[in-house]
Parts: sequence; structure tokens; C-alpha cells
Amino acid sequence: MLGSTDSRALIRGLRRSRVVLLRSALAVMMAALAAACGSGDNQPVLTVGAGDSAQSGMLAEIYAGALARTGARTAVKGGLGQRPGYLAALDADTAAVAGDISGDLLSTLDSSSAARLPDDVNKALNSALPEGLIVGDVADGTDLRPTVVALTTRVDEYPSSLRDLAPRCADLTIGIATGIPLDPMRAPLDPERDVVAPLQAAYGCAVAHPVTFPTTEDLRKALSAGEIQLAVLSGPPAYLPDGGAGLTPLADPAYAFRAASALPIIRKGALTDPQLRKLNYVAGELTTTDLADMIRQLRDNHAAPASLARDWLDAHAL
Repeated sequence: MLGSTDSRALIRGLRRSRVVLLRSALAVMMAALAAACGSGDNQPVLTVGAGDSAQSGMLAEIYAGALARTGARTAVKGGLGQRPGYLAALDADTAAVAGDISGDLLSTLDSSSAARLPDDVNKALNSALPEGLIVGDVADGTDLRPTVVALTTRVDEYPSSLRDLAPRCADLTIGIATGIPLDPMRAPLDPERDVVAPLQAAYGCAVAHPVTFPTTEDLRKALSAGEIQLAVLSGPPAYLPDGGAGLTPLADPAYAFRAASALPIIRKGALTDPQLRKLNYVAGELTTTDLADMIRQLRDNHAAPASLARDWLDAHAL
């Protein structure tokens, strides 16, 4: 039988052993954590390029945030100017990804292409891409084309579709905003090339009385005053500061205005298969309404784009 002194010594010994074991376990955990952090620091950074517009910057933040959720280290490199700037960054391997718009990108890469329907635009775009670049899935829920709109209060006076409007086109005065587009990455509308000729070709809509306006604000004032019956915006009305309140778009089923949807341009080999799939999941969730809402918050309210992207990704479980 142990005496009281021996018992106390045994207890102290057991306590010391437990302390040593706990300290050893803690040391192992800290070493593992340090190793994990070290390996993360050694990962290459996936840079997502962005041009000089709220739309380009917002797409970059969405793609960067999505890729970060695959375990990648990501960074957004903004201020790359117009489209040639981030295409050059992709070519030089200073960016791995950049956001763009399908129809607009095709116009840059192949100005002679006549493709207008979504599938035709996507096919032509894949053929026109420079060697070393690919595109991810197109966000079919985004429709960023120029849009013909009527005042909501007068919408009953006009058909809901440009196809049905065609017989009346010659009698209508249609306004066109030719100044800075709703997305500055897009070229300003040329009245004949971008509006009159496409409407005639797609629907037989002969616009006999086009009137141009230097700003979207002037265009809307003329529409509200009844100086014009319909207005052509350079993008979706949801991009307007008020989200297009009081305006109703006319459907363009024949795509007089070329298909224009968000998509990522990717440097070939820069992303893993899981990362490519993640961007495709983004494409399956993104809509015009969502993108326009984030753009307005960024452009007009100066919200943090990374936070906007994070909230959107969270809301869609991405």
C-alpha cells in the first residue's frame, strides 16, 4: 500500500505527464497550422483583370470571389483600361481571367461577323479567340443588349415586341442615346449602323424619324415630354441609376441587337477543372437584375465591390 507522500508524488507525476502531452499536442497542431499557412503563401495568385467600368470591375470581383472558394489565392487587378488592356494582360500572363460580354467581345475580335443569335455568337466567338485564350460558360440569364423602351404609362399604345411594332415604325419618332453608353466599355451607339439598319434587317422596321440625344438623361426627358414615342438605350434599362423605373422594354426575339451576355475570358491552362466548374456555376446563377443591382451600388453608391460579390455568392450558395 502506498503512503500519503507516495500518493501525492504519483498524482504530481501524472499531472506533469498530462501537461507534457498537452504541450506536445499543441506544438504538433501549431506546426501543422504553420505548414498549412506556409503552403498557402506559396500558392500562385490567380489574378482577375478588370477594365475601367463598374461592370468590368463587378464581374472581376464575382469571378475572383468564386475562385477563392475553391481554395485559390486570388486578386483583382483593375485599371486596365478598355478591352485591349485586359486582353493584353491575359496574353502576357499578368492576368488569368477577365470578365467580358459575349457580343461586345466578338465585335472586337471579328468586326466582320454577322452573328446575332446567342448560339451563333458563342460559336463565332470561340472561333475568333486568340490562341491561348478560352471562354467559360455564358451567363444566359444576363441580357445586356441595347434596348428599345416605352414609357410604362403609355405601354398599351405599342406592341410588346419589336416584331409586331414593324408595321408602325415609319410613323414613330424614335430617340437614340449616342453619348457615353450605360457601360463605358461599349462603343457609343451609331444611329444608322447600330439601330436603324439592324431593326430594318431583323423586322422590316423602317425607322423614318430617328432623333439623337447626347445623353441618356436628355433621351428620357424627351420621352417623358412626348417629343419621341420610343427610346433606344445602349444597354438594359436596369443599368440606369433608378433601375429603369417607369420604362418598359420591347422584346427583341430576332436579336436585331446582337446577343450580349456576361462570360469569363480565361488564359488556357490557368485554371483547374474544379475552378472552371465553379465559374460555370456562377454563369448558371447570374442574372441581369442581379448584375445591374450590384453595378448600381458600386457605381452610384460607391459600395465595396468585393463585399457585393461576397454577398451575392453567399446568397446563391456558391
